Amino acid sequence: MDTYLLTSESVTEGHPDKLCDQVSDAILDEIMKSDPYARVACETATTTNLVVLLGEITTTANVNFEKIARDTILSIGYNNEEVGLDGKTCKLITALGKQSPDIKAGVDLALENREKGEKRIGAGDQGMMIGYATDESEEYMPLPISLAHSITRKLTELRKSNTLNWLRPDGKSQITMEYNIDGTPNRIDTVVISTQHSPEISQESIQEQLMEFICKKTIPNNLLDSKTKFIVNPSGQFIVGGPHGDAGLTGRKIIVDTYGGSCRHGGGAFSGKDCTKVDRTGAYGARWVAKNCVAAGLASRMEVQLSYAIGMAEPISIMVDTHKTNKIPESEIIKKINDNFDLTPGGLIQDLELRNPIYKQTSAYGHFGRNDLDLPWEKLNKVTKLK
Repeated sequence: MDTYLLTSESVTEGHPDKLCDQVSDAILDEIMKSDPYARVACETATTTNLVVLLGEITTTANVNFEKIARDTILSIGYNNEEVGLDGKTCKLITALGKQSPDIKAGVDLALENREKGEKRIGAGDQGMMIGYATDESEEYMPLPISLAHSITRKLTELRKSNTLNWLRPDGKSQITMEYNIDGTPNRIDTVVISTQHSPEISQESIQEQLMEFICKKTIPNNLLDSKTKFIVNPSGQFIVGGPHGDAGLTGRKIIVDTYGGSCRHGGGAFSGKDCTKVDRTGAYGARWVAKNCVAAGLASRMEVQLSYAIGMAEPISIMVDTHKTNKIPESEIIKKINDNFDLTPGGLIQDLELRNPIYKQTSAYGHFGRNDLDLPWEKLNKVTKLK
């Protein structure tokens, strides 16, 4: 078999899980504005007419958590129970504690430096983080996830501009790409769009308008052929949506947030976590490494795995997988990475300027390949040195 299929999905900002990600990161950003050294692990959960804030936050900032949550919900478009949630009137429960003193001690001073009295912070948790880059798109991202995000962004744009006034906040997209056996994209096999809608519109009209206003505007013609399938609202009507249709939880869309399943995932979520949490900072650092290495021509695609132990500064391991596209030995690539990147949590926080309120903007439509945002881990500022 000389081809294979790979599928990636995206969800709109009105998806219940994404709503929770945005509330958690909105709270983080508000805290970061006045207390950049705060320790934040804010989780959000939602279901019918209910939003719950829970987790651990240690900060000097004076923050109105309920107001931030309600404002975020309303900005997404949930302003009426008929569409799935009303940010003005829904029940909101706050159950936030403070960071464990045991974790705080390990983060404040890394294990390697406690006897020396130096000030390097340790990782806020153990685990492995994955970064990935490929030259198959200008964003150095896999095409399926990039195209899936472009569809969901367009759905939201058309809803908020009232161009398609029957659209409601909840929605999903899915792209199945046919790849050649060497890993180069060949064609789009299937496009799936599921979108919440008002009761008045017919499914026939939905299909016609989504083809005209979404598919023709977001999907390159050269990737389509006579065999490409378009599937719209395959379950039939999609009127009941948002938290009324399905519960939501922070961190439950980690593949949507990253590379759409094109590579491994460490399992850690990002939203609601401050920069001492290596689930977030390590994944951003690994992407920064992979993108710069691919842009420098060291490989056509590259997966980077970093691993950390709680309370320790230096990574436990660095793994590189170029899928046999490397131009130099992978051992030499790892040496270049060690020579050019400080992958300790403190080093990444400093080099990527992570003590800033930049996180809510990443909480929908992906944390990587965002050419619409000025994200520090997307900068190609190591290419010359790596070459």
